[in-house]
Amino acid sequence: MNTSTTTLQLLEALQLYFQGEKTEALVFILPAGLLSLVFSAWLFTDGGGGFARGVAIPFLAMGLLMTTVGAVVGLRTPSQVAQLQQSLQRDPQATQAKELARMATIGKAWHYYLAVWGIFGVAGLVLRFATRGDLTQGLGIALVFFAGVGLLIDGFAERRTHPYTAALSSARALGPPGGGESVAP
Repeated sequence: MNTSTTTLQLLEALQLYFQGEKTEALVFILPAGLLSLVFSAWLFTDGGGGFARGVAIPFLAMGLLMTTVGAVVGLRTPSQVAQLQQSLQRDPQATQAKELARMATIGKAWHYYLAVWGIFGVAGLVLRFATRGDLTQGLGIALVFFAGVGLLIDGFAERRTHPYTAALSSARALGPPGGGESVAP
């Protein structure tokens, strides 16, 4: 495969990776966070009882987290892409190496994320079925819900990293463009 083809594949993979990240953040995570906050507020004000409060607490915490993460990731992505494209034009090898290292760090984190969601799910099931209190059973159900949401979000996110990392590796292995080719988007 020649340098031009590999460069185009890298730029396409970069666009797909970051477009997916932006879309997931702004179309799913942010709105889900906002809906979680609204649901939590409704449960605290009108829900009454321990069960509603038990459900409301995780919805409030996760709503705040998801709203913040969704907004930050969604809004920073365009500038991140522009910066990467400029860096690829100036110094493709250094940029690819830096981005491969970043993606390796992200790749190692998936196991921890899955463990967190697994703990949420198991803890939620234990609270729901091994306790008698309304508050703890409500907490349990909400934890199971967010375990599923987290697994869904991170499942898509993880799969998005594979083609991007492969394109980075291919471009890095091929070496710098020959004959002064630029890496234009």
